[in-house]
Amino acid sequence: MGKSKVDSCLHRIKLEAGTVYQTSKNGTYYYRYQVNHERKCVSLGTCNQEEALRKAEELLPTVKASNLEIIATHVKVARKLITQSKFLSLEKIWETYAGHPDRATPATVHEQISYQATLEEFLRFIDGQVSQFSQITENHTMKFADYLRTTQISVSTHNRKIKRLRKIFSTLKSFREGDNPFALKVLFRKEREEQDTAVRRIAFTREQEEQIRAVLDDPKHRLLNKNEIKVIFYLGMYTGQRLKDCVLLQWQNINLERQRIWVKQFKTGKEVSLPMAPQLYSVLLKAWEWKTDAYVCPHVAARYKQTDKRGKCIGDCLVNIDVMRVIRWIGVETSVAVEGRKKKATVLGFHSLRHSFASFCAERGVPKAVVVSILGADSEIIDQFYTHIGEDAQQAAIEAIAGSQKSTFEAKVRRALEYIGSVALPSEDLLTIAKILKE
Repeated sequence: MGKSKVDSCLHRIKLEAGTVYQTSKNGTYYYRYQVNHERKCVSLGTCNQEEALRKAEELLPTVKASNLEIIATHVKVARKLITQSKFLSLEKIWETYAGHPDRATPATVHEQISYQATLEEFLRFIDGQVSQFSQITENHTMKFADYLRTTQISVSTHNRKIKRLRKIFSTLKSFREGDNPFALKVLFRKEREEQDTAVRRIAFTREQEEQIRAVLDDPKHRLLNKNEIKVIFYLGMYTGQRLKDCVLLQWQNINLERQRIWVKQFKTGKEVSLPMAPQLYSVLLKAWEWKTDAYVCPHVAARYKQTDKRGKCIGDCLVNIDVMRVIRWIGVETSVAVEGRKKKATVLGFHSLRHSFASFCAERGVPKAVVVSILGADSEIIDQFYTHIGEDAQQAAIEAIAGSQKSTFEAKVRRALEYIGSVALPSEDLLTIAKILKE
């Protein structure tokens, strides 16, 4: 093969006869050449540059030949060699993908099932239009994306479905020619489509948390494993941990003598250690009396870990229903309707206790780094309640630039102490005030 000249911007590689090129980044390579002053183009069936150049080199003798009939014959043979895609029926797509070494490996059975469910949804949509995998085109995927836009799902749910299908098609690329039809940017929705949606998780007030503790102690409100649910709520209130971390907490991670708890968070894998609040300590002492196995809340933990015949966890939903029932006991709306979506959005749930924890810490002036060490992540939850620190600093900066003579609280305290110190014989009352100001 002759010397090549690579044009990285246009994804073109000029050969002795013809050009190897891509139409998009990481897309399939094509070989364009001229036969008897007529331009021809053939897909090389690969996204790998080295393999594409090798295949193009095999075609060079054919392209440089003089007899048009010989050229046509050689090109026909070459195309058969290049087209290595195998027949794959629609019914065999999932089975083939599930056994492929490059398939996605989700952390949960639920997400694995979601991959299959999304594929089945797409196949139902194109039912009767094609008979094999290689016949699916960008036209089919664009129509499917348009269909999803009518189903009243969120932007994030829409995009997750497209990403799952994109992964399936990229994994099975050897069964088709051309680019991945799910790689088109127009298939995805933009986050700004929901920028007018102001619904977000909110924190409980101190009064609402007090009401929750009251209904948990009220015998009129009945609930399965209520004594254990109470412990879980106290863990959420006084540690800020997520529901799964509270439900599956084990006694080996609790030191009642030192009154300290260790948690390795399921979501992030991060380990946090924190002291017990007196209220939580009292509840855990009571829980120690029913200790039957490793879990602090054994019955709720067993319920949480229930799975269906496919291995998908269904117990988490059951426990969440119990938790939401307690929250509704205090007379609050836990979810609201969102325009353009079929499902309501949850605004108050167990996760709201995590927001409350950050909120209460911010109110008491707890340093942000300390809250991060407890919640385990520098998340939007923490930033939401610690924004005011930045605002105060900005205000001070503006006042400094403007030459403002406005006294800060600290300056006023300092001036008050200086005055008391300047009094020859300060009264008992002044001495008491000075003591308070120094605290």
